[in-house]
Amino acid sequence: MDSKTITNGILKAVAIIIGVSLLLYFLFSVQSILVYIAISGVISLIARPIIRFLKRKLKFPNTVAVITTMLLFLGLLTGLISMFIPLIIKQGQNLSLLNIDQLQSNIQNILNQLNDYFLLHNIDILNELKNADLFKNLTVIPNLLNSVIGMVGNLSIGLFSVLFISFFFMKDTHLLENSIYTMVSDKSESKLKKSITSIKNLLSRYFVGLVFQITILFIIYTIILLIFGIENAIVIAFLCALLNLIPYVGPLIGGVLMLFLTMSNNLGEDFQTVILPTTIYVMIGYLIAQLIDNFLSQPLIFSNSVKSHPLEIFLIIMIAGILFGVVGMIVAVPTYTAIKVILKAFLAENKIVKSLTKNL
Repeated sequence: MDSKTITNGILKAVAIIIGVSLLLYFLFSVQSILVYIAISGVISLIARPIIRFLKRKLKFPNTVAVITTMLLFLGLLTGLISMFIPLIIKQGQNLSLLNIDQLQSNIQNILNQLNDYFLLHNIDILNELKNADLFKNLTVIPNLLNSVIGMVGNLSIGLFSVLFISFFFMKDTHLLENSIYTMVSDKSESKLKKSITSIKNLLSRYFVGLVFQITILFIIYTIILLIFGIENAIVIAFLCALLNLIPYVGPLIGGVLMLFLTMSNNLGEDFQTVILPTTIYVMIGYLIAQLIDNFLSQPLIFSNSVKSHPLEIFLIIMIAGILFGVVGMIVAVPTYTAIKVILKAFLAENKIVKSLTKNL
């Protein structure tokens, strides 16, 4: 091996490293667009059975079926948003029932205790607050308004982008596939086509299964809340059911939310005879719903849709949660399923791949 070969090898390695670094930087820079594409992909997979039904059973043209499905989704989104408005108004009314004088007295006592503590260290907090020029910090208000306006603008752009991308993903189901095929050789294209078809079928069943899972929890929660006379039961039930999309962590957050909303619903009533018993009964019902979900709904969905063992799914979700947080837990199952299908197509003879994909 001469010096020229070594030099060419080093230059090639450096070029590859620079290319990969630039690609990663580019992906990081356009991460919001990648999120829009991912959300649109999920929506198109959920819509796939609906579009297929409209085309095959009702004989809708492809474009009409897609538009009808989009209008259905937009109607659901509008309905969900309108459902949350009464809940917010109700919680505001409940909080207005609080004894403000008592709350103010408690806060004042806390401030006095903090001031006494800092006085021991020669720091007079109350005096510093009195001497502070509060007007110089009024620039926070326009900054806050600008932030709110910016957030609303970003949400509007995000919603429009997702709807726009979703429409074309639904209308032309091979749009994303064709762009992927251009990146692989002709020899591998047939295997990749087979893999993508399998992934679409499995993930479509998985996301539809998740919709059924949320629906079951929603029905159970609604019945429990209606039995005990909780106002806005449908909205609370839907919100708590939706949180179950976050594996393991979501049910805990949903439980805390239901606990708070149940107690705030009865503010002004006697704590021992009304608030405490009602809250306990509701939380018992919530626990029963979670047991039904964990031991019946989830195993059936995972085993029948993505064809993976529940223990396998549990480990994958935990690893994804440690590495990538809550977002990783949400996308762990569909990502793992796609990886398994691709491995089976390209490394079917590998022992490890065989053991992982024997049910696919």
